[in-house]
Amino acid sequence: MRVLIVEDEPYMAEAIRDGLRLEAIAADIAGDGVTALELLTVNTYDIAVLDRDIPGPSGDEVAERIVASGSGMPILMLTAADRLDDKASGFELGADDYLTKPFELRELVLRLRALDRRRAHSRPPVRELAGLRVDPFRREVYRDGRYVALTRKQFAVLEVLVAAEGGVVSAEELLERAWDQNADPFTNAVRITVSALRKRLGEPWIIATAPGVGYRIETGGVDGGAGHE
Repeated sequence: MRVLIVEDEPYMAEAIRDGLRLEAIAADIAGDGVTALELLTVNTYDIAVLDRDIPGPSGDEVAERIVASGSGMPILMLTAADRLDDKASGFELGADDYLTKPFELRELVLRLRALDRRRAHSRPPVRELAGLRVDPFRREVYRDGRYVALTRKQFAVLEVLVAAEGGVVSAEELLERAWDQNADPFTNAVRITVSALRKRLGEPWIIATAPGVGYRIETGGVDGGAGHE
C-alpha cells in the first residue's frame, strides 16, 4: 500500500510516515495543498491521509479535487476539530473516514487497512495464489502451509506481485508501490529485494523474471522459459 500524507506539521508528518513504514506501508509527505496536488498528478496512491487545515489550496479543496478526478481513492481526514458539524462537513466533501488529533498510530494503521479493504472489496482480505497465503493485516506469509519470515520491504513487494494474480509487474511499478518518492528510480533495490524474496520463499522458485519487462508469480507450475535472476 502507498499513501499520501498531507500534513503541514513536519514532525507529525514524519512521525506518521516513519510509523507507517514499520507496517510496510509506503508514504509520501506533502506539507501544503500545492505539493499535494502535484504529487497526486505524478504518483498513484491507494489512500490520501489529509489534514484539512493546510496552506492553500486547503485540505477541503484537495479533497474536492480528488473526488472530482473520479479515481475513487479513499480519503482519511485528520483534524483537531472534533465537533459533529466539522465531521459532517468533511464527509460531505467526500471523506471516507475521519480521525481527530491527537490519535494513536495503531488506530491510523487499522483505519488505513480497513479503507484499503473496502477500496478493493472484491478481493479477499487474505490472498491465496499458487500455494502462497498472504495475510496483509497480520503480515504473515505461508507457502504450502510453511510460515515464511519476510522483511517489511519483501512483504510489500510480495503483496504487489500476488495482487497481480500472475500478471507481470514492472520494476518501475514495484518501486512506485512499495517504496516512497525518495527512492532512486535508477536503483537496483527492486532486483535485490526480489532476489532475496525468491530465496526466502524457497524452491521451486515461484517468482519468475520476464526479461526486460518485470516480475510475476508462477501460477501454473514453474515455467522453464522464465528467468530467475
